[in-house]
Amino acid sequence: MSLALDPAAQDLLFREARTANTFTDEPVTDEQVQAIYDLVKYGPTAFNQTPLRITLVRSPEARERLVKHMAEGNQPKTAAAPLVAILSADNEFHEELPALLPHFPQAKDMFFAERPVREQSAVLNAALQAAYFIVGVRAAGLAAGPMTGLDFAGLQKEFLDDDHTPLMVVNIGKPGEDAWFPRSPRLAYDDVVTTV
Repeated sequence: MSLALDPAAQDLLFREARTANTFTDEPVTDEQVQAIYDLVKYGPTAFNQTPLRITLVRSPEARERLVKHMAEGNQPKTAAAPLVAILSADNEFHEELPALLPHFPQAKDMFFAERPVREQSAVLNAALQAAYFIVGVRAAGLAAGPMTGLDFAGLQKEFLDDDHTPLMVVNIGKPGEDAWFPRSPRLAYDDVVTTV
């Protein structure tokens, strides 16, 4: 076998994991979310930047405000999920670089002084972190339902500010009855990998 990760963990994180569309009513605790974050924060990013921001939508009032910004097909599952997280990119992430990159603190001004450069880097690296977050949810024995079918401008206005770019909404919980759609095909190795 070529992978160090045991087959059960491979199944939990990838082969058997899917986007959940229904959930049980078992709550997702703050301790679980903290354990997920404390694991996935070690995933690599450029310049060790940490632009991902996670907004947990817990109150019924906030959930109602969020659901109205979701695409029609995503509204019922977002309303019913035990926990919903809004993942966004902090476009002012560079302010933390001197602490996160102590051996090269000048990176903050050398590479990220201009807002358009920061926005591009923030979205790319927060998207990496969002992927780690989804895998972390799976590692916690939970299911994730990431969605981009939503009104991004409305979501940003309702929950964020101009310094944060929304990336996706993720429903989180234990999978419920008929949680999965059939597994969709994936491209084969030879369709993706080229050697030069």
